[in-house]
Amino acid sequence: MKVLVVDDEAGVRRTVSLILEDAGYEVSAASDGREGLAKALEENADIVLCDVRMPHVDGLEFVERYRAEGGRGLVIVMTAYGSLEVAIDAMKRGAYDYLPKPFDADQVLLTIRKAEEREKLWREVARLRHQVAAEKKYPDIVGTSSAMVGAIELSAKVAPHPSTVLVTGESGTGKELFARLIHTSSPRSRAPFIPVNCGAIPENLLESELFGHKKGAFTGADSDRVGLFEEASAGTLFLDEIGELPSQLQVKLLRALQEGEIRRVGESTSRDVDVRVIAATARDLESEVKEEKFRSDLFYRINVLNIHLPPLRHRTEDIPALVRHFVSHYNDKLGLQITSFTSSAMKSMLAYPWPGNVRELQNVVERAMVLTEGSEIEPDQLPPNVRDPQGDTLPMLESLPADELSIKKHSAQLEKRLISRALELTGGNRTRAAEHLELSYRALLYKIRDYGLE
Repeated sequence: MKVLVVDDEAGVRRTVSLILEDAGYEVSAASDGREGLAKALEENADIVLCDVRMPHVDGLEFVERYRAEGGRGLVIVMTAYGSLEVAIDAMKRGAYDYLPKPFDADQVLLTIRKAEEREKLWREVARLRHQVAAEKKYPDIVGTSSAMVGAIELSAKVAPHPSTVLVTGESGTGKELFARLIHTSSPRSRAPFIPVNCGAIPENLLESELFGHKKGAFTGADSDRVGLFEEASAGTLFLDEIGELPSQLQVKLLRALQEGEIRRVGESTSRDVDVRVIAATARDLESEVKEEKFRSDLFYRINVLNIHLPPLRHRTEDIPALVRHFVSHYNDKLGLQITSFTSSAMKSMLAYPWPGNVRELQNVVERAMVLTEGSEIEPDQLPPNVRDPQGDTLPMLESLPADELSIKKHSAQLEKRLISRALELTGGNRTRAAEHLELSYRALLYKIRDYGLE
């Protein structure tokens, strides 16, 4: 915990600092309100002990300005005037508590520890709210096929152990859902689950994102930053698309996994981390190891336990259950009362190869439910490529009515098909797919997201 002591009396600053340092706190000090305000914001203090009567900026003004400028630390005001009104005024302006002068070491520590417990509780509540929101965002794992049942059972078996897991499968098969299943079924379930897409972060920022950086380590590093490894402390770090990790970072990741320690960018000492890593990829890493595109030592380190998720086209028996699940989900979310898909619409769903897997199916169900005016989904509410997967989704020009001549609409259909095909041919390798499509990698990521092919 970082504590900032703001008081214009040098003796008070020194005494309080010694009390807190002896108790193990990281302490800094400021001699007036103006300096204290700058330090509190710059150092991201967890707790601020601030005198009420100070030159330049008094304690009440300090609290107001600190909150207005985004300060999130708990402020405890110190007052020597025995005025309950002043303390109440400070708390109305955003202070957490007050400490009357004169005080002894026990009073200081008791007040700080109460604040510390409150801060820990607030962080835990925020984490749980975030976790609940995240769990609502992701649908439950649905599937009764032998392949899915096997994957679920294997996930439950590996969950209690700290070993690294590699989840493989095409884009859209639900790799992050399984990573979350493993995390929530593990002894680490009360700690954070931190997902990161290794292919979506610019290469020059990825090391800082994973391991953090020291202030001044590079241009733009205006303050110390905690990396995702440290954010996931005692929990799980999910490294999606690990095959996109640059070679120099593969070495540093291997060290973190083997030694249980990381080094922030710009620092010369290492920090211990307690994190379970679950990695995922749509690429064939074994082939890439043979082609020397991925480090063999890192591959063997992350592939301790492998869970493979089959594409939806190989488990078509799960499609009816998935459709029912998403119909129920969107009935609740959109306030609809759709009962089912007609048999002919379901026949089309079963015949379509689903290059975007479960995520594409989910998008198709939502689209159909929005477009239908009845209680059942008919084939007409399905996209053309799903209605007739063997045919050309772009109709002959001669058959198009005047109100269906939108270049934008039909270009989007063709573009989606081409992207789906490129991803299928490259086994989900987005870098190679972008090359085939003659798109930049970043442009491809945007289009994949826009078309629901993630």
